[in-house]
Amino acid sequence: MDRRIAIGALGLAAVGGYLGWSMTGDTPSDDLSDVDTSSVVEMAMGPEDAKVTLIEYASFTCPHCANFHKGPFKQLKTDYIDTGKIRFVYRDVYFDPYGLAASQLARCGGADRFFGIADMLYDRQAVWADRSLSAAGVNEQLVKIGKIAGLSSDEIEACMSDEEHSRVLVAWYQKNAQTHNVDATPTLVINEQKYSNMNYTDLKTIIEAKLAQ
Repeated sequence: MDRRIAIGALGLAAVGGYLGWSMTGDTPSDDLSDVDTSSVVEMAMGPEDAKVTLIEYASFTCPHCANFHKGPFKQLKTDYIDTGKIRFVYRDVYFDPYGLAASQLARCGGADRFFGIADMLYDRQAVWADRSLSAAGVNEQLVKIGKIAGLSSDEIEACMSDEEHSRVLVAWYQKNAQTHNVDATPTLVINEQKYSNMNYTDLKTIIEAKLAQ
């Protein structure tokens, strides 16, 4: 089953410290509705004027999302994204502080390197997102991934310890999730129509139908 979203009070001090997130089962205790999210970069591939736009709402700690990226997404990229037939947009969902920290790490490399780091995070999810690890252990594994991706220690620390950026990302996520009524991951929005997780055959059928319209 997909994991339901439970966002608690925001508190992130990842590198050189610990990750802390007070889970309440609702939303951050801070009111983030007025936070300016214009600085958040939309991570996307494919032409902006494509006939079909597919938005994926996903969490780096979601096993279903990892399975999607290891399987259907690779086929989707080959058949539709790399060929310029669709535009793909990736939007973060935050179940917990670990997913938020992973997102900040992925974004640390900028738009050009985001999807490469995201692939690494999903491929190694069972290692760094292991619930038996302490917060420090999770942090250590994320730092290792960042270094393998070519980021320096200073770059990783600056990105993952930026609490203000954390607040902006959570506010951005909340606005997007409200717009598309996202309550589980992965959620797919294809030309503004919402779908739950599916196999590649069904996804391809929907895309082909929309391309033919």
